[in-house]
Formats: sequence, C-alpha cells, structure tokens
Amino acid sequence: MKALITFLSIFMMFVLAIPVNADGKDELKQYFSKAADKVKATENVNEKREILNESFNSMSEVLDEVLSSGVILESDRAGIEQYKAILQEKQNELEGSNGYERVQDAQLNAFADYVVQDMEQADSTVTISVIALILIILLVVLIL
Repeated sequence: MKALITFLSIFMMFVLAIPVNADGKDELKQYFSKAADKVKATENVNEKREILNESFNSMSEVLDEVLSSGVILESDRAGIEQYKAILQEKQNELEGSNGYERVQDAQLNAFADYVVQDMEQADSTVTISVIALILIILLVVLIL
C-alpha cells in the first residue's frame, strides 16, 4: 500500500509539474490570502486569532510532512526550513511569545494582511524546487 501511494505521488508530481511550475507559489499565497479574508470577515477576535493560528499550524504540518517524506532534495530542506522559521516567527508574533509583543485585537485584520504580504516576499527569497512545491501543494489540498 505504501509503495502504491509513493508511486501515485511521484506520478502526480510529474503530471502536475508544468501547471505548478507556472503558478505553484501563487497557490501558497492564495492559502494565506484566504485565511486573511476569513479573519476580516469574522467579528470575534478569538475566532480571528484561531483562524490565523490554525493556518500557521496547518502549513507547518504540511512542511513537516514534506520534510519527512524523503522525496525532496537535500537542497530544498534549507528553503523549507527557512519558510517554517518565517511561519514560526509570525505565530510567535500573533501569540506574543519568544520576545514578541502580542498582536493587539484591533490589529488582527492588519496583521493578516501583513502575513500575506510577508509570505509573498518570502516566496521570492526562499528557494524551493518544483517537486517540493508540488508536494506542499498536494498536502495542503489533502489536509485542508
């Protein structure tokens, strides 16, 4: 069963390589953009925090899965670890942990927009191969 899943995953990576190469990073941007839209549509500040926290946790889980898959190149590990560090920094800022001041309730909408913008900038500096990007997108789709 494990071999079948691995084979299908590899097959899907090659089948989807062309479309993902064109807009794979856009999918990751859209993930955080959708979370920001949910935050802005919600009035309850606790729900806003939960939405942001859940989006960080879900993406971190996806990145952990990709790292543990054994399919990615060693050169991708550094990029994925860098992306995880950026996510952790944003989560620390949201929670007010590890030396960060907690984002004020009134600033949660602005913080959600800031996260989207910062992730867009991270996409231009973090180097991840197409195969790793495909795995990330597939797992995001499957988990969420």
